[in-house]
Amino acid sequence: MALQYFPEVSTFHGTPDEGSLTEEQTIPASLRDTSSLTRVLCFLALGRPDLEDHWESLQSKEGFEDVRKKLCSILSNTISVASLLLATNAVFVSTGSLVSYFNYSSPATYFLLFMSLMLAMIAVMTSGLSMIRWIHTDRQWTREQLRIGGCFLFPYLLSIIMPILFVGLSLNCFIFAMLISGFNLQNTVCRVITALWLVMYAICIGATLTEFAWRYAKGLKSQ
Repeated sequence: MALQYFPEVSTFHGTPDEGSLTEEQTIPASLRDTSSLTRVLCFLALGRPDLEDHWESLQSKEGFEDVRKKLCSILSNTISVASLLLATNAVFVSTGSLVSYFNYSSPATYFLLFMSLMLAMIAVMTSGLSMIRWIHTDRQWTREQLRIGGCFLFPYLLSIIMPILFVGLSLNCFIFAMLISGFNLQNTVCRVITALWLVMYAICIGATLTEFAWRYAKGLKSQ
């Protein structure tokens, strides 16, 4: 009886690095299981209380370039606003009032203007440094920094948040300085206008905080 020979057929199951590549692209556990503080920082920096979308954007060159372009645009606008606040506060601090009925040289007003000036200077500096960092960074280095998580994640998020935070604090100090000056005026009409300005300011702040809280809660539910 003749023996029949059946040649062994080898099956190709993909490249050896295919499984490792998929595992590498998956978001690490250090970025998936984050604390409440980290989720808040993620929401303020990236618009979502998690890092899944941001990590997915870093897996391709096009996605990374989109992230870098968006953040550089935000930082550029932050520098513009901070520079405007810096110039405005410098004028108020270095010169006196041109009209007698508008006096902003009281200790409280001058202190707030000086604080606004200092915060605007810090905002310009931090925005510039953060923009330089994003211009010269590469995708691989950013992924490795995020993959570690922990204490390395906080500087990454704070480099995006802090310039905007300093600009916001500077703007609020300037607003409160103008409110104090407005309420110290002897003219009743000016006081009424200042009161209306304060009401509109409170409404805008309340609406913004409500919107942020709603988006944050919605982001947590979608996880």
